Amino acid sequence: MSGNRPATSMDVARAAGVSQATVSYVLNDRPGSRISEETRARVRDAAERLGYVPHAGARTLRTGSSGLVLVALPDIPQGTLATGFFEGLDRELGGRGYMMVQYGARQVKGVAAAKAWAELRPAAVLADADRLTGAGVDVLRAAGVKAIIGMGAGAAGGVPSVLTDHGGVGALAVRHLVDKGRSEIVVVVPREEGIRPMGLERLRGARSVGVPVRAVDLAFDEGEAAAFVAGLSGGEGVFAYNDDYAMLLLAALHDAGLAVPGEVAVVGCDDLPLSRLTRPRLTTVRPDLSVAPASIATLIDRLVRGERCGDVGIWTLELIGRDST
Repeated sequence: MSGNRPATSMDVARAAGVSQATVSYVLNDRPGSRISEETRARVRDAAERLGYVPHAGARTLRTGSSGLVLVALPDIPQGTLATGFFEGLDRELGGRGYMMVQYGARQVKGVAAAKAWAELRPAAVLADADRLTGAGVDVLRAAGVKAIIGMGAGAAGGVPSVLTDHGGVGALAVRHLVDKGRSEIVVVVPREEGIRPMGLERLRGARSVGVPVRAVDLAFDEGEAAAFVAGLSGGEGVFAYNDDYAMLLLAALHDAGLAVPGEVAVVGCDDLPLSRLTRPRLTTVRPDLSVAPASIATLIDRLVRGERCGDVGIWTLELIGRDST
């Protein structure tokens, strides 16, 4: 074997004194094979000594699928909640024999995105609903992608969806403010392009409660926050979109000398660790994603196996009442 050539399964077979098929059975841990533990140990030892790494392309040619789960990253900043979710999904998929790959190129949609994803011959694709079109789904299916799943508030391109109830977030926050006696409700809609659609969904949910709601477009900027606070008359209840925006407003309210919650009540969303460290401590909506990674991994596995599946909701919502309301 050349010193510069990567080891192959044939090299491992020769070193272990077994067939190439035996190497494949052992290293892929295939069920149903009658191979002794002594032989398995010999194959694994040979593979380790030679530095053998299975070739994903060869697996694709052999099985028609790479075993990859391609997650097309949403075009939003990845905060603590999202990071924890993706880490959990990676662990759950790994335990089921898949490898998760996070894919960038966030602005590409439709057929162009589908063609780029299909080049990797993934077993599954998980992407934002607005990036999946009917034509794009056809491209993925023609390339042999077995599981195609949208993420968002509704169905995407005729495929199962992982549902995120942003409307429920807004409704829960506003109901809490109303229960606390706030009759003037203000809802912040972030101006940042990536998260604005979620902000609009939360606004829609806030308005579903049936009380007057004033929407305010706001960039994540201290100057804009100060200008927003200067326009408050006192007595308002503010749903600030998320904890980051809520903490921005808490600082602006402090600088303006407005008491929270005496003059203005504030609710965030995400229950970030910092929400318990602000003064006053921040009331927030907590999306519980604890079961989401396992639910999505199970959905992907069932679709890859050819089962028919419906949409899956990935969170439950809880209002965490603290000192800011």
